[in-house]
This record gives sequence, structure tokens and C-alpha cells, in this order.
Amino acid sequence: MTLDDLRVFVAVCRAGSLSAVARDLGCTQSAVSQHVKRLERETGVALLERQPRGVVPTQAGRLLEEAAAEGISGLDLAVRRLRALVDGESGFVRVATGATTVRHFMSDAVVAYRRRHPHVNLEFRTVSSGRGSFDALADGTLDLAWITVGPPVRGIEQRAVVELPWVLAVRSDDPLANRPYADAGELRDVRLIRLPPNSASAAHLDAACAESGLRFSYDTSVADWDTALLLAELGVGRAVVPVLPGLTVPGDGSLRLVPLPSLRPLPVGWAVRRWDALSPPARAFAETVIAMRRGGATPAP
Repeated sequence: MTLDDLRVFVAVCRAGSLSAVARDLGCTQSAVSQHVKRLERETGVALLERQPRGVVPTQAGRLLEEAAAEGISGLDLAVRRLRALVDGESGFVRVATGATTVRHFMSDAVVAYRRRHPHVNLEFRTVSSGRGSFDALADGTLDLAWITVGPPVRGIEQRAVVELPWVLAVRSDDPLANRPYADAGELRDVRLIRLPPNSASAAHLDAACAESGLRFSYDTSVADWDTALLLAELGVGRAVVPVLPGLTVPGDGSLRLVPLPSLRPLPVGWAVRRWDALSPPARAFAETVIAMRRGGATPAP
């Protein structure tokens, strides 16, 4: 049993496909199968069950996957921390972001961090879902993920940094544009631009509306908050969005932002595998973002 055997096995369990892992690794499906067979010979139990559309781990396979993923993540983390100790102020920080994260939440922090840590490589990756971010944190391929904070996730620590109130984004000539605030119930019959489908922020908005007995109707779906704001400014529709850093309320130019105080705010912040196990460069970047978003001074180097 080798570390490569375990890495391949974990990848197969998550992908549900031998061929998909083979493509990712640039090898044959037979080579991937050999890794799994070697583990099955050494453990003496079947680890995968073949189904019409791929494979799933057996009960024994799930036990091994969980233990292997934990061990591999711990080893990868230890190697990164050792490198950070050896390199001193050099190293790397890998961050999962959404389409608007760096622009609205991290731009000033990136500038401040680069000045203090010029030899650390910041790597930003766009991950399509919160689940994808959590998986990448768990297997050690990412250090930090900026997320909408939600229910507890096994093996992941979530830390809220700020809470974003909701606003209705409309054109300046909209009948609601000059309201000091609006009650969410007033939007019961208003059709809106939908936030990114299946996103955590959209799910949070739906839950906040359900608490008030509301369910919005939607005309258009967008990929990110910035696009929703742009379409609202162009008069394509109205959008309920969180107040992003840098936006002014009630807005300026042709865009107006009407507060919706009856909706529960959106908590956003960091997700990590273990906060106390972050490498020094990753912890420094996370704390820099926290300080900037909470209006404090950047942390001392």
C-alpha cells in the first residue's frame, strides 16, 4: 500500500469514475484500477462497487476513504508548514474565490499583504460551489476559501467576518428608487433578477424570505452579484443583492440601492480545514482580510 494508492483511491471515490480519474492523472484506466486492486488485496475486502454509471465505495471503502483523506490532508499540510519554516517569509497561499470576491472583499488586503510579504505567492482559484471549496480544503489543495457562512460542515471550520445587509437594486427612475427602505413583503409580486443559481447566497436569501413567508419570482438568472447590479442599473430588472464593500446606499448615478431591513443579513467569511494549522503566510493573509473588512489596522508582520 502506497501513498499514491491512497491518493488515487480517494480521487476515485470523489469522482465516482475510474475513467475520469485516469483522464485527470493522464494515465490509463487500467493503471487507476491497479491502485484500487492493490488496496483491496492488502485489506482483504472489496472497496468499490461497480454501478451502471460508475463506481461507489462500499462500507469498507468509505471507512478507508475517510481515513486516507484525513491522513493525506495532514501530510500535505505538514509539508507546507515545513516549507514555510524553511523559507521564512516566502511560500504560497492558495485561496478559493467567487467571481466578485477579490474585487469587493480582498483588493485592499492584497495590496497591503504584498507590501508586507513580497515573496509570498498568492494564488486565487475560482471554485464553482461551496461544496467544491470544502472538498479542496479537505484534501489540502487549497488553504483558504471565502464563502457564505452556512451550516456546520464536517472537517471544516467556518469563521464569519462580516454580515452584509440586503438591498433592492433598481434604476434611478424606478418608482421604488427614492424609498428610504422597503419591506420585503412589498416585493411579493415583483419579478427579480435571480442570484447565481445553486449558490449559497441564493439559498440564504431564499431562507431569509421563507422566514417572512415570502417567495420571490424571477425573470433572469446571473452568474454573479456584479452582473445583477449591472442589469438593474441598465433597467433590465430589479435585483435583491447584498451590500458589497465599496457600494454606497442609496447609490449614485443611475443605480439606486433600497435597504431591505426585514431580511436577515448574509454572513460571509473564511472557511479553513483547521484555523490553528494554517501556514504562517496563509494565516497572515486571512487576518489581513479580516482586519480590512472590519475596519481595523492591518495586523503587524
